[in-house]
Amino acid sequence: MTAPPAAPVAFVVPEGSKRTRADKVLAVAFPEHSRAALQRFFDAGLVRRNGQPVEKSDTVVAGDRLEYAEPVVTRSPLRPNPIPLEILFEDRHMLAINKAAGMVVHPGAGTESDTLVHALLAHCQGSLSGVGGVERPGIVHRLDRETSGIILVAKTDRAHRGLAEQFANRTVQKEYLAIVGGSPQMLRGSIRKAIGRHPAQRHKMTVSAEGKGREAWTDWEVIERFGAGAALVRCVIHTGRTHQIRVHLKSLGHGLLGDRIYGRQADLHLPLTVPRTMLHAEHLVVKHPVTGKILDLHAPLPADFKLVLRTLRKKLPKAAAARR
Repeated sequence: MTAPPAAPVAFVVPEGSKRTRADKVLAVAFPEHSRAALQRFFDAGLVRRNGQPVEKSDTVVAGDRLEYAEPVVTRSPLRPNPIPLEILFEDRHMLAINKAAGMVVHPGAGTESDTLVHALLAHCQGSLSGVGGVERPGIVHRLDRETSGIILVAKTDRAHRGLAEQFANRTVQKEYLAIVGGSPQMLRGSIRKAIGRHPAQRHKMTVSAEGKGREAWTDWEVIERFGAGAALVRCVIHTGRTHQIRVHLKSLGHGLLGDRIYGRQADLHLPLTVPRTMLHAEHLVVKHPVTGKILDLHAPLPADFKLVLRTLRKKLPKAAAARR
């Protein structure tokens, strides 16, 4: 059932305007609303022209008075859970989180009330304007359960739209730190190999044959070597495919330490137990979707990642001396 509308907002089409569809006029006049949000206003019968209901495809002309009302945001069916979050940036439009390893981003089959969405509903109570018409945070990209690091969250439709556009246009700079098994012969490289679903193991992704899969591009650079046993690598991803870094580095013969799906052989001969996939979204640069300010975000390494690095340096001291 549609929630009761808020107070209407009026707009008079300026003199000299061309005959235009009603939804396009409102989209230009009120850029803070996404097209999806305006669609909901029309669908709920909350847009009027000169006092009469109007459809989104109806033509309006100069002098027409348009009024719209926003439906009151409906409450999320999910119960907020006050899980502590490490906030890297926050204002009334968006926030950036340093996600802990082990935390699932979205609720789904088999998840409980301990996802990032549950935590955000508690943290943002009273400040969400309703992404998609429901009180919920707008998450425009994902990190795997075991991956730690930066994840962006929109509080409003406008912020969600602006962030989503930047990810779609590949203007967001995304850098990860990974600890891999073995030591790459080269210092740096670029991997442009398409990625698709594994034909036999559907829970896995794989590098696809030419002409198949989806374009994927990862640049990588060795930051530190630990003998022949492991290396710390920085990855810059220009696309956002599922398991992209894990699949691409595995294709070089250097699976991530702790990766139970793609890197099983990577840490068999190392003198330590690796608790999870060693991947951390460490650096992200994005333009604020409302203010236009450049946000240069860094997420400190979590304790488990730092412990693995310290152990490798201690167990393989000769490699540590060759640090770049």
